[in-house]
Amino acid sequence: MKFQCMRTDLSNAVSNVSRAVATKATTPALEGVLIKAYGSQLEICGYDLEIGIVTKVDASITEEGEIVVSARLFNEIIRKLPEEIVSIETDDRMITYIHSGAADYQIVGISSTEYPELPNVEEISGLTVNAEILKNMIRQTVFATSDNMAKPIYTGSLFEIKDGLFKIEAVDGFRMAIREENVDSDIEAKFVVPGKTQNEILKLITDNKKDVDIIVGQRHIIFKIEEYSIISRLLEGNFLDYKMPSSASTEFVVNTRILASAVERMALLTNEKIQSPVRCSISADEIKLSCSTTVGRANDMISVSVVGNDMEIGFNNRFLLDALKYADTDEVRVMLNGSLQPMIIRPVEGQSFTFLVVPMRLAAE
Repeated sequence: MKFQCMRTDLSNAVSNVSRAVATKATTPALEGVLIKAYGSQLEICGYDLEIGIVTKVDASITEEGEIVVSARLFNEIIRKLPEEIVSIETDDRMITYIHSGAADYQIVGISSTEYPELPNVEEISGLTVNAEILKNMIRQTVFATSDNMAKPIYTGSLFEIKDGLFKIEAVDGFRMAIREENVDSDIEAKFVVPGKTQNEILKLITDNKKDVDIIVGQRHIIFKIEEYSIISRLLEGNFLDYKMPSSASTEFVVNTRILASAVERMALLTNEKIQSPVRCSISADEIKLSCSTTVGRANDMISVSVVGNDMEIGFNNRFLLDALKYADTDEVRVMLNGSLQPMIIRPVEGQSFTFLVVPMRLAAE
């Protein structure tokens, strides 16, 4: 294999696909990137048996071939080469020669026959979504996926397309995030995408004006983002089917930033070792917030116009702040049905997003 290409293009490609490379693998090839040189393009792939990222780079290829090289080492070398043109060549012993300006490297490669094949995804259904819409939908829900492998299904988000409505749901047992958008599609599909895959999608979407093609297979899915393809396994299992209450016994509209700032002030008395709920005492025209821990006590108050019953409820400050952080409106509508039922946070108009936060039991004061 022998080729020349632009260092910046190669460096960006290797850096991005390397995020799908296994850091500690029993098979050395999985800690590398696969480089294929055919025609006028390089195909570069990283794959950890769960998620794969593939892209192509223009190159001047004089000898076709393929090689696997250490992702970490190759990435560092290419990134620090002195000139913009880089020449790479391999020999029969799998030695890879890298040349740029006065810099020369020789590194040991691995035969491409030892690299696992990416899954062959036969399309069952497909969808094209504007990149900005998909990015916002994932950003506003993926934070609520679980990191507890005891229930793997909840380490991902449920993607559902039905009757022209595209919905993403994520839940971790303490909170739930739902985001929906109307799309121009008549397909009906439901599948669970790992949170890790979604985070890679967020990193690869750089041009919000372009579209993302989603190809859904039986057990795998492909997201085509500009020149990159992300191939991921889908999670199997039964996802939570939560029935949203149609009404609320207590409801109010509040400025998102003002409520978040008040909760942040209460959270100053807590940390990972010292946990205590933020207590919210809700009455007709105000919310009194308080927090008491071994290091002290804090109190605050914000004015709101409350419709419905007075009540007292407590929340984990981090979960409540996350919901307010990812609400993309200046004001939110807060709905409650008693001190033991989840808080529901939505936009003032419509329900493009819905956040649920499970309350904490309050000790008597």
